[in-house]
Amino acid sequence: MTFSRLFSTAVRINRAGSRSAFTSSRPDTANPNWLRVGLAFGTSAFLWGLLFKQHSADEHEYRLRNGLQ
Repeated sequence: MTFSRLFSTAVRINRAGSRSAFTSSRPDTANPNWLRVGLAFGTSAFLWGLLFKQHSADEHEYRLRNGLQ
């Protein structure tokens, strides 16, 4: 039996015995999961807050080091 024939048989068996976890169900766009939406926006706002806080601290240190304050 040739290699390509063995390989094609293995691929057919593998596809028949498995199901993709990512397509198990379609997302319901009419009724979003508000907990996940809130966590996503909350995390984003928290990270932006940390970014602005760090930027202010860096700017303050820059001014102190260069004698601008």
